[in-house]
Amino acid sequence: MGVVKGMPATWWNNLHFQHHAKPNCFRKDPDLNMHPIVFALGKKLSAELGMKKKKFMPYNHQHKYFFITGPGLLLPFFQFSVFYFPIKRKEWLELALIVTYNIRVCLIYIPLMGFKCFMAYYWLSRFLETSWFTWVSQMNHIPMQIDYDKNADWLSMQLQATCNVDQSFFNDWFTGHLNFQIEHHLFPTMPRHNYWKVAPLVKSLCAKHGIAYQCKPLFTAFGDILQYV
Repeated sequence: MGVVKGMPATWWNNLHFQHHAKPNCFRKDPDLNMHPIVFALGKKLSAELGMKKKKFMPYNHQHKYFFITGPGLLLPFFQFSVFYFPIKRKEWLELALIVTYNIRVCLIYIPLMGFKCFMAYYWLSRFLETSWFTWVSQMNHIPMQIDYDKNADWLSMQLQATCNVDQSFFNDWFTGHLNFQIEHHLFPTMPRHNYWKVAPLVKSLCAKHGIAYQCKPLFTAFGDILQYV
């Protein structure tokens, strides 16, 4: 991961494993760290802010600034964290791979494009990448239940915090098969192109035990982000 993406695998695993262990559980899921500084998330957490009369941002307009603020803040966070994390943990090999990746990218593109064009290309591509990541990752979680940890059983907790997006050739390609977010949370080590095979089994198991299994169209999922922020 350090060679291909310039990101330390241990840093990503540290964040992602916490998210999978307690999805949408405030103070335990690092994906919710943007609450309440940037966004007010979840009905209960937002109501608490209202009762305490705490306001860090104009939350009533957050559905308007989500487009820019979400990816815009995620980008510098990623760029800072990929260097800070391996230094803090003394993961010197991963740090060396990240530095090597950045040097290699500069040596390839700067002679071809010039420094200014390269900077514009690099930061624009990173912004588009984080925009894609923000929308694809949050369409499955922000519209779902966001609360403190209730110590629910593992299966119920995953289904309450996660939903799917309808399968199609485009949806599978565009999301990298993360439209099967429920299956991704239940079987995180399974190759993503196999999620569609287990989805009917998961759905029937949920129906058997009375657990809601939510699935929606892609643009409905995008719209739900703006409705629930």
